[in-house]
Amino acid sequence: MHAEQHYLVGLDLAGRRVVVVGGGTVAQRRLPRLVASGAVVDVVSPEVTPAVQGMADSGEITWWERSYASDDLDGAWYVLACTSDTAVNARIAADAESRRVFCVRADVAVEGTAVTPAVGEHDGLLVGVLAGGEHRRSAAVRDGLLSALHEGAVADHHEKPSGVALVGGGPGDPDLITVRGRRLLSRADVVVADRLGPRDLLDELAPHVEVIDAAKIPYGRAATQDFINASLIEHARRGKFVVRLKGGDPYVFGRGFEELLACAEAGVPVTVVPGVTSAFGVPALAGVPVTHRGVAHEVVVVSGHVAPDDERSMVDWPALAALRGTIVLMMAVERAGAFATALIDGGRPADTPVTVVQEGSTRTERVLRSTLDSLGADVVAEGIRPPAIIVVGPVAGLAPR
Repeated sequence: MHAEQHYLVGLDLAGRRVVVVGGGTVAQRRLPRLVASGAVVDVVSPEVTPAVQGMADSGEITWWERSYASDDLDGAWYVLACTSDTAVNARIAADAESRRVFCVRADVAVEGTAVTPAVGEHDGLLVGVLAGGEHRRSAAVRDGLLSALHEGAVADHHEKPSGVALVGGGPGDPDLITVRGRRLLSRADVVVADRLGPRDLLDELAPHVEVIDAAKIPYGRAATQDFINASLIEHARRGKFVVRLKGGDPYVFGRGFEELLACAEAGVPVTVVPGVTSAFGVPALAGVPVTHRGVAHEVVVVSGHVAPDDERSMVDWPALAALRGTIVLMMAVERAGAFATALIDGGRPADTPVTVVQEGSTRTERVLRSTLDSLGADVVAEGIRPPAIIVVGPVAGLAPR
């Protein structure tokens, strides 16, 4: 069977019975999309992978724990033969053909009556590519098409989103923004951008896109929150699609919810796109896990924008010091010594490991290893400046061999 003989079609499987014979990794790859289509999925196999068993345990599929029998195909609309036995797959395909049911053979695609394309999704658009059995080619073309759609290089005349999207851009490396975030960014008319967002992505925007600087420089120039809120609302009311591009995650010390409330009060619809929070992503990239089995069973993220003894502080520092797990301090560079003292006074050992990561995930990243009693002096001596993440706890002393 040659590629030109295939007829690419979309099947409406919602509420219809689909039989998957075999419960290995091939079935594991195919099942999520079948479940998402609304199909009633029966898996027939003596054994399945843990992931497939999990889908059965949660009720997403029905697992028949036995070998295949011909009458398993009774009432089926679609069949996938995914066993590791070529003879069994051939028998399944023959049984399906006798019932006039389309069947995909995972082992020898050309021997089945249907072929699974390389599939991907983009903003409600389902893209499928067939390459006559050349799976790497079809996957490569699919990936290229999706990438072009995400970046706006291929025209997609889908109706433009409306209102405001609060997009978490991740720690700073443009590759760490989510797929959804990048897709919405490519469709923006106006981008209100943070200084800590993935700045390199701004260069990819179309010439007509207006970029508004919402930078907040620590202890220096800053756009007020009222100005940012007003900008979002004003442009959205003019019919523009506005992306608020923020560093990290909008809801982790990013004032994202404040901006959502302002838009909601003004009647402007908001889409929230979570991002990779710098609190966890930056330490991970620097080789520090914020949790580790047998080392830390808890992790607390704390804002350091006010000192421990400031009347505006909402942190219970003695309680925090009594914990044995990980503390991640954000916006804490200027007061690093004061925070270290508060933790030591509260009972944290003075030799507790600390890792400081400045401008994590970017080309200018710097990593400082210290201890709680030396933190303040080391930050000053090394000239550490914002933005930086401070990780306190035993995990900060871990390092790959």
